[in-house]
Amino acid sequence: MAKWTPKHEAPEPLEGPVVATITGGTVVWFVLFLAQLPFYRWFDDHGHTWWLWTCLAGGGLGLIGIWYVRKRDAAIKRAAAAEVTPAGEPTSAD
Repeated sequence: MAKWTPKHEAPEPLEGPVVATITGGTVVWFVLFLAQLPFYRWFDDHGHTWWLWTCLAGGGLGLIGIWYVRKRDAAIKRAAAAEVTPAGEPTSAD
C-alpha cells in the first residue's frame, strides 16, 4: 500500500471574529441551560438530567474559551505591532 502524499499545500487558516464567535456560543449554552432548568423534574424522571449538565459544562468551557481567545487575539496584535516597529527604536517620543 502506497503512502498518501498531499497534492496541494494546505490553505492559510481563516481568521474571523473569533472572540465574538466564542462569546456567542457561550451565551447559547447558558441560555439553553437556563431554558431547561424549569423542567429539571421531568429530565430527572426520564433520566435526561445530563442534558442540563451538558449545557452548563458547555457554558463553563465557553468561559475558558473566551479567556483563551482574548489572550490569543492580544498576542497576535502585539506580534503584529512588533513587526511594524523596528527593534531598538522607541515607540513613543521621549
